[in-house]
Amino acid sequence: MKVLLYTEGYKLINKSGLGKAIEHQKKALEYAGVDYTTDEKEDYDILHINTYFPGSYLMAKKAKEAGKKVVYHAHSTEEDFKDGFIFSRQISSHFKKWLIKCYSLGDVLITPTDYAKRVLEGYEGLEGKKIYAISNGIEIDYFKKDKEAGKRFRKDYDIKKDEKVIIGIGLYIERKGIVDFVELARRMPEYKFIWFGYSPLSAATKPVKEAVSTKLDNLLFAGYVESSVIKDAMNGCDLYIFPTFEETEGIPIIEACACETNAIIRDIPIFEDWLEDGVNVYKAKDVDDFERKIKAFLNGELKSVTKEARKVAEERDLRTIGEKLKAVYEDLM
Repeated sequence: MKVLLYTEGYKLINKSGLGKAIEHQKKALEYAGVDYTTDEKEDYDILHINTYFPGSYLMAKKAKEAGKKVVYHAHSTEEDFKDGFIFSRQISSHFKKWLIKCYSLGDVLITPTDYAKRVLEGYEGLEGKKIYAISNGIEIDYFKKDKEAGKRFRKDYDIKKDEKVIIGIGLYIERKGIVDFVELARRMPEYKFIWFGYSPLSAATKPVKEAVSTKLDNLLFAGYVESSVIKDAMNGCDLYIFPTFEETEGIPIIEACACETNAIIRDIPIFEDWLEDGVNVYKAKDVDDFERKIKAFLNGELKSVTKEARKVAEERDLRTIGEKLKAVYEDLM
């Protein structure tokens, strides 16, 4: 059994969550001992597609015509597209139709969470399609509690010993909650706020452009950084916040759980099944709620929940994910 992992336009997406998910996928298959290639010129038994660009659609059609099995990885939905870049809301219905056209070519679909599975099951055109909910996973041997990494982060970013630091991660898109992140920095000048991640502002909405251009003494936009810096930041910050409005999973929150970093996330449906308020994370409904929870946690009024958070990451170890992917392939064959 040989799997072709097909990823169109990788250079365009390699700095996004999708790019990270694809790298995780490769590692997971290596752990599981699955023979795979990324070279479409090689022979294969199963085509596993991760992207929805025109070439991906044509590749799936070609595979079907050749009698190959097709696994389509549904990383995206209309719901997580429409509040992203400029004009995305206006074209989201067309995007949904295109996704359905692509995903319908899969003999089976894989999507990261039960929530995303439920969303896809509600799409007209995908009725009856076999859909597996399998996390994108995380390498828990890499993302873990590391005091030296935390010290390195605070030194590299010139953070004083008694200074409280809050981090956020994501592209410059409205859906990620970057506007609220900036508002929180404005409201709480006593804390330092650092946002990691970058995407071209030419594609951003006006509120995001205004947010990123905000000048505050306690606010830093660190841009795109490698995963090693994210690991350091998770270990060196006092709090990670995830004010996202929609996800199909959200790898950074799993990284935070793995590093035993206390986190406050937005209270939205995607997190209902696996993240519990006051147990492994804290949840906030809006910017006012985020402000209250941040102050309460940093003032010592809310307990640390990192031990339970680590369990969330351990359940999503890439070794486990690799075995789940392998089982899907074997069942399909």
